[in-house]
Amino acid sequence: MEQWVPRPKGPGLRVLLEELAETGIVIKASSFDALAIPHPIDLADRTQVRACLSTITFVEIKAANQPRVQPDFAGFFFALTESEIAAADQLGSRHRVALFNKLTGELLLTSVSEILARTKSMNWQLSVQL
Repeated sequence: MEQWVPRPKGPGLRVLLEELAETGIVIKASSFDALAIPHPIDLADRTQVRACLSTITFVEIKAANQPRVQPDFAGFFFALTESEIAAADQLGSRHRVALFNKLTGELLLTSVSEILARTKSMNWQLSVQL
């Protein structure tokens, strides 16, 4: 059974992203919130990360706390960032989106492509920092 751990910080995050880049996958740290791992590993240990990398799933968490969100997350309005979409594209089945309803406790594990297939409306925006 896999367990979820929060996105690592410091050396663990650096090692994880560097080892992923060695496989040709370059993603931003902001493209995921948690990792689903099959067993505990030391993410700061390059050898352990390299050995387990293909079994790690990168999870982006989107939480809902609005009463209008229906079962199966109908009516849930949220954003997907460019980095989340790029990570999903590169990681394929190793990137999941966890939709979590804080009011009901419902959890749905899905993917960016499944979300886009269900989308009723889509609004594009440009986020800037001055």
